[in-house]
Amino acid sequence: MAAYPQDPGAPDAPYLSFWQEKHLCTLTTLRPDGTPHVVPVGVTYDPEARLARVIANKSSRKVGHVLAAGPDGARVAVCQLDGRRWATLEGLAHVRTDPERVAEAERRYARRYGRTPSPNPDRVVIEIALRRAMGRG
Repeated sequence: MAAYPQDPGAPDAPYLSFWQEKHLCTLTTLRPDGTPHVVPVGVTYDPEARLARVIANKSSRKVGHVLAAGPDGARVAVCQLDGRRWATLEGLAHVRTDPERVAEAERRYARRYGRTPSPNPDRVVIEIALRRAMGRG
C-alpha cells in the first residue's frame, strides 16, 4: 500500500487487501455545531461502485448527523488502522432505507467480519460515495 492518495475506484492491490481484512474502523461525521463525532463501526469497501457502507440503527446519532446535512449528503470519513498501517476513505454520505440496499450492506458486512448481523428492523445503511482514498502500508 502506497503512502499517497489512492483512486477510490481503482485502489492498488495492497490497499484493497487491507480493506478486506477484519478490522474495527471509525466513522467521523459532523455535529450540527461543526465538531467531529467519531464512533467505532464496521465498514465495507466496494471500489467498483465507489462506495463504502456502514450498517446502523436509524435512531443513532451518526445517522442523525448524516440526515441533518440534507439531500446533498454529509461529508464523512471512515478509517482503519493496524499498527503502522492505516487507510482512510472520504466522501459524501447518504442514509438508505431501501431493504435491498440494507440487505446488500449486511451481506458485505457478514463477508468481511465473518458473522451475520443480528436481525434489526430499524437497520439502515449509510452509503458513502467515495471521493478520496489514502493510506500507508
